[in-house]
Amino acid sequence: MKTLTTPLLPVLIVMMSGAPLLLAAQAKPAADPIFVLETVKGIVEIRLFQGDAPKSVAHLLALIRRSYYRGQRIHRVTASLVQFGDVQSRDMTKKDYWGSGGSGTPINAFELVKKYTHRRGMVGLAHSGNPMAADSQLYIMKQPSSGLDGKHAIVGQVTTGLAVVDTLAVADMIRLAFVKGEGQK
Repeated sequence: MKTLTTPLLPVLIVMMSGAPLLLAAQAKPAADPIFVLETVKGIVEIRLFQGDAPKSVAHLLALIRRSYYRGQRIHRVTASLVQFGDVQSRDMTKKDYWGSGGSGTPINAFELVKKYTHRRGMVGLAHSGNPMAADSQLYIMKQPSSGLDGKHAIVGQVTTGLAVVDTLAVADMIRLAFVKGEGQK
């Protein structure tokens, strides 16, 4: 006897003109990926808005999966936000240039979703004036900043570790960065 190893979808039998019609139930959409940052101050988990910013999230997931963020440092901290994502921040001798670099491959999309505003815990894509040139740099809002609304795409929200974000300082290191459920990188 063969064992069935694939999961079965629920099936609905509908009678039409006396003949049964089988309809498979719709599969649930995949849950948004969770980006885990293990910093020297603790762990921060970010839910990435895959459905609302698919190109941006796909770009970020590719970077995360190739360990792009591992070993980088926080390169900007203000009263409103914490920013990271410049590969140059791995090198303390380049501190004067932190914030000016990225992965070298812009997303080439500006996925602005008006239902998201720059409030505490939201995660946005940093850029130097052209939202289409956004790449690897992300910022986490520590407090609201409506002046950023409409100018930067929001791609996620902190779900765990917002108190950790509040303690981060320039030069604090990101030890690990990975997608929850996929292993540490």
